Amino acid sequence: MSIPTIRFEAADFVDALPSEGYHESVVSSARFRTSAAGNRTLQVVYRLKDVTPGFDQVTEYFVIDGVEARARAIARRRLLGLCRSCGVEPQQDEPLALDRLVGARLRVRLGHESYEGGSRLRVLGHRPVAR
Repeated sequence: MSIPTIRFEAADFVDALPSEGYHESVVSSARFRTSAAGNRTLQVVYRLKDVTPGFDQVTEYFVIDGVEARARAIARRRLLGLCRSCGVEPQQDEPLALDRLVGARLRVRLGHESYEGGSRLRVLGHRPVAR
C-alpha cells in the first residue's frame, strides 16, 4: 500500500471572500439552535453556487427569543423576507414549517464584515431567483 501524496493547489493559498452582492444559493439546512448567550435562534445554512470551495457556504441566524422586542421584530421581518424569497408565503399565527425552506433556491446578498481580526461573509438580504 502506497502512502498518499498531498499537493496544494493555487486556490488553496487564496483567502479572498466571494464578492459582495447577490449570489445564487440553495438552503441546505434550517434548524433551531441555542446561541452562546442562551437565546433560541433559527440557523439557516446557504450553499452558494459558483463560489470557490471553502467559501461556498454561509450561515445566517435569526434570534427567536431571549432578546429585546425590537430585535425579535427585526428578526421576524428578515425571516419573512427569506420565506418569500424561497416561495413560501407564511400566514399570520401559522407555525413555520422549516422543511419548506430546505432545498429552496434564492439569491442572498452577501457583505463582508470584520471578525476576530479577519473578514467573514454576512447575509444582508434575500431575493427570489428569477424564473
